[in-house]
Amino acid sequence: MSDRDQITLREALRSAIWAKDLTPEQMARVEADTFETFVPKGGYVCRKGEMVENWLGIIDGMVKMNNFSSSGKSVTFTGVPTGGWFGEGTVLKNETLKYDAMALRDSRIARMPVATFMWLLDNSLPFSRFLLMQLNERLGQFIGMVENDRLLNPDTRVARCLASLYHSHLYPSLEKSVLISQEELGLLSGASRQRANQALQLLEKQGLLSLDYGGIRIFDLEGLRRYEA
Repeated sequence: MSDRDQITLREALRSAIWAKDLTPEQMARVEADTFETFVPKGGYVCRKGEMVENWLGIIDGMVKMNNFSSSGKSVTFTGVPTGGWFGEGTVLKNETLKYDAMALRDSRIARMPVATFMWLLDNSLPFSRFLLMQLNERLGQFIGMVENDRLLNPDTRVARCLASLYHSHLYPSLEKSVLISQEELGLLSGASRQRANQALQLLEKQGLLSLDYGGIRIFDLEGLRRYEA
């Protein structure tokens, strides 16, 4: 059980990076309207084709955004760890979801209704600025992922994928020891569990990280970001 298992929804909302400049009135509405759901490992947080109803945050756990082809082939776009919020683009466009979001482990999900999200957008300049940064950072993240997928070998993809989980704006709550399995990291980096394991052992030998039980401890985050096999 992680420390985040003990955090309340109210505490999670108040610690969110976007909440720090809200007025007491705005925070009160957020707390009144936002609710929590539990999604077990392998369960769907939301599904492709559904009409978006909430902006989504990870109180505890990890979620992957992915799609399946008609032949059953899966592609994973990104992983969202504890402290991350996602789905703002779909909310702003008022359209159906273009991806599935699945829990990589048992996850607690905060759900802010669309009406509350749009009210904040209309009434809070700091929240609007946060969203502008969020969308810009998300765009940069996906551009980097396309480059990594097409140009880099598996060792480098695993290193860069792990580093991408540490983002001060998108995922501000992540600590130096991330609870992620080798299978989960493989899914996020487009590698098999066995290939991800090989890459992690190589990175461990080079002093960039250590493999702990149930997770990975980061020693050199910048080294992972610059790593190229």
